[in-house]
Amino acid sequence: MTGLASAVPGSNLLSRHVRAGKVYRREDLLPYSNSVDRELQRLVSSGTLRKLAQGLYFKPKKNVFGEVPPDEKDLLAAFLRDKNFLSFNPSVYNSLRLGTTQLYNKTVVYNHKRHGQFKLGNRTYDFRVKHRFPKPAQVTPEFLLVDMLNNLSELAEDEVDVLDHAQRKLASFDQKLLRKMLEEYGSVATKRRVGGWLAQQTGQAALAPSVAAPLMAHD
Repeated sequence: MTGLASAVPGSNLLSRHVRAGKVYRREDLLPYSNSVDRELQRLVSSGTLRKLAQGLYFKPKKNVFGEVPPDEKDLLAAFLRDKNFLSFNPSVYNSLRLGTTQLYNKTVVYNHKRHGQFKLGNRTYDFRVKHRFPKPAQVTPEFLLVDMLNNLSELAEDEVDVLDHAQRKLASFDQKLLRKMLEEYGSVATKRRVGGWLAQQTGQAALAPSVAAPLMAHD
């Protein structure tokens, strides 16, 4: 094999290359060793590297409290070979104040490549393939509402109570943005449910002037 590994004969180029706090895939390290598997096994055995999953490694960074876990964004990007994903804990739905109260010890990852539960290091992630999802900076309460309703049957919540809260507080959301999020990310069932609520809300708003008019005329 030619390249970097053969350019420095007898040196431990791989161990010199890996940086503390970084996550690496096996194929990323091939240029730095003529026998990468044996070298990785040696570095894992010595504690220099941690094996997070098949073909996925991490060099721990230490502080006064001990080892610092890998940055979650770097970890997920390395595992997926893709930086385009959305990770979140379902407890974030509680921020909507629609009656959800449970705290969840899991991370859901919307992405374009992997589906299923995978253990990376000491944590298990729930990967779900989605055709579309917003970038993290574009997540809004309106998206969270639509996504919560999509996943409501999976949550440890009183569904009837949550639906009642959502319908009663629907007007507090940005209506234009809610319709956009519903169209782009809503399931068929969620589109039907929220579409019905919006139609009912519009009908009630249209009815209000016609009810008020006779009262004003009577006065």
